[in-house]
Amino acid sequence: MLLGEFQHNLDIKGRVAIPAKFREKLNAGAIITRGIDSCLFVFANAEWDALAKKLIALPLAQANSRAFVRLMLAGASDVEPDSQGRILIPDYLRKYAGLKKEAVVAGLYNRIEIWDEAAWKSYKAKTESASEEIAEKLGELGI
Repeated sequence: MLLGEFQHNLDIKGRVAIPAKFREKLNAGAIITRGIDSCLFVFANAEWDALAKKLIALPLAQANSRAFVRLMLAGASDVEPDSQGRILIPDYLRKYAGLKKEAVVAGLYNRIEIWDEAAWKSYKAKTESASEEIAEKLGELGI
């Protein structure tokens, strides 16, 4: 399980440290890709394989399906933590997520999200201010 929120800085080479409690999940390798809401998603290989199978099964004739598959698969890159637990974020992904120096690494059960710290703070404030409305909508879904 990947849970928690951690602040880390990108180094000059574009690497970010993965929190120690997450590293074991990524020891066999991982995939980093474009996420939703201008963040990056990091999946352990097994989680990525399961997601990729679902993605490629989406209907090719539907424009939204093609667009989402392109977003996730075309932007994907293999990553392996180095001896200090850092992963190198490719330049095109750093640009996509607006990553500069400060980043937030957030565990979301089966994936890690990497956010520019300012974007994370803005997103979090917006979400927290709408928490009652969000909870009500989730209640309609039986959660």
